[in-house]
Amino acid sequence: MVIRPAGAEDAAAIWSIIGPTIRAAETYALPPDMTEAAAIAYWMGPDRRTFVLEEAGDILGSYYIRPNQFGGGSHVCNCGYMTAARAAGRGIARHMCEHSLNEARRLGFKAMQFNFVVGTNERAVRLWQSFGFDIVGRLPLAFDHPTHGLVDALVMFQAL
Repeated sequence: MVIRPAGAEDAAAIWSIIGPTIRAAETYALPPDMTEAAAIAYWMGPDRRTFVLEEAGDILGSYYIRPNQFGGGSHVCNCGYMTAARAAGRGIARHMCEHSLNEARRLGFKAMQFNFVVGTNERAVRLWQSFGFDIVGRLPLAFDHPTHGLVDALVMFQAL
């Protein structure tokens, strides 16, 4: 597996990963009817660096890294990760998280913060905790899950 910066030529492959996740509306606070163009513009926006994880030329995951805030908060980064459904359980998110932590340090960030981890996304919560992230905040009933109704969202943080 290799992780590399994403380019415009990767947009279709990235959409094939993020589109179904956005449509499912279970883990990201994005409109489930978001267009492909809007989703790609969000995921590959000029305010972030976007990467893809590929194996034998097949893109299996993507993540972005960006400053979490402007000005006095710009030393803390934020990331978003999505894995292709066909690659679930293969450690793709783990590889991307490890890469993003190293990338964050290389870019000079002092911490990483996940602003809105849906509480029912237990696999992600466990994964982030295995990398040393702490739950530093709970937003009660902040996410309207399509099957669980209103559920908590978590703020997770790690100093780098």
